[in-house]
Amino acid sequence: MFIRLLILFTCIPLLELYVLIEAGRQIGLFSTILLVLLTGVAGAWLARTQGIDVVQRIQTQMAQGEMPGPILMDGVMILVGGLLLLTPGFCTDLLGFTFLAPFTRAFWRDLLTSWAKKNLEQGNIRIHRL
Repeated sequence: MFIRLLILFTCIPLLELYVLIEAGRQIGLFSTILLVLLTGVAGAWLARTQGIDVVQRIQTQMAQGEMPGPILMDGVMILVGGLLLLTPGFCTDLLGFTFLAPFTRAFWRDLLTSWAKKNLEQGNIRIHRL
């Protein structure tokens, strides 16, 4: 696990730095900075609107006496997508947008749900109650 985190926290920033430097070379420093700021603002707006929608859907389902399982997963992905968009860089922005867009979020939700089910069945994930 330590090795995975080490790779994650070193390779991702290096990749982002490389992409930002190349973007600066191709389109210029000002345009690159403006593009990073625009993706941050667009991401914050999208996270806010999608988050409000998810909260309303959760409230509706709970008022009907239903457990909002998949919608809660959407909420987590919207939070993660918003956080990814707040980090400067184009690669994390792209991943963050895929977590925020409803049509790609469904893909991620299905993928993460099947991953979690598989790991729960194999005993790799344990849930402890207090």
